[in-house]
Amino acid sequence: MDPRTVTTRLGQLRVQTAGTGEAILFWPSLLMTGDMWVGQAEAFKGERRVILVDPPGHGGSEKLSGPFTFDECAQTVVDVLDGLDIERAHFVGNSWGGMIGGTFAARHPDRIGRAVLMNCTASPAGRRQRVEYGLLLRTAKLLGGIRGPLTSQVLKAFLGPTTFRDRPDVVRFVRDAARAVDIDSSAWAVTSVVPQRPDQRALLSGVRTPVLVVAGAEDSTFPVAETLEMADAIPGAATAVLDGVAHLAALENPRLVNALIKDFVFDA
Repeated sequence: MDPRTVTTRLGQLRVQTAGTGEAILFWPSLLMTGDMWVGQAEAFKGERRVILVDPPGHGGSEKLSGPFTFDECAQTVVDVLDGLDIERAHFVGNSWGGMIGGTFAARHPDRIGRAVLMNCTASPAGRRQRVEYGLLLRTAKLLGGIRGPLTSQVLKAFLGPTTFRDRPDVVRFVRDAARAVDIDSSAWAVTSVVPQRPDQRALLSGVRTPVLVVAGAEDSTFPVAETLEMADAIPGAATAVLDGVAHLAALENPRLVNALIKDFVFDA
């Protein structure tokens, strides 16, 4: 992968690129970096141009110093494409990335091909989620990061029983990624994506690009019904519910997710 820095309205973003041909851009979940998508990059870089984004405030991207809107994130995708001289790209996003993929498809239909939106929602955060994430942020700031019991809390939000039982390498990856988070920077992203996130259902009713919405059967952050409600808001959206995975499906079962992406995006 070739790492580079691209200037966007939400700061300098680190992106990794590989391959040639039609572009496919990957945006990860909160607390994750573009490395979440390495299993997809390895599978597709031989036939497509793959772009892995470290989202604002995460990984090698510039730290955040304030909140953002979903429209600003969608414009950031445009900035990345412009910075790489790409006119149009397919989009694959997980959680935060899936929400922004929906915004991007609605706001910039001329810049997107097909979209795969995974483990995400179009609904605003409920009271329980706002309280839980508010407490998590306050505790993380006191501890100087995701430490101690917070690590287990994040793991349980991201991973399900099948992964805890059968995929110790994935558990280690997520644990290490969580511990590496700059909490002062990522807190702005968490605030923007959880308690302040908008209700996007009306906006998504105007999406005309082909969309596949993917839910993890073991996802406790966005249960299947909530993710499928997002699909209902998008005209003609296809859906898939994946057994044995939770909130980070592409990381938990890359072979299964790669087959879905290939079938929906490349072989359509």
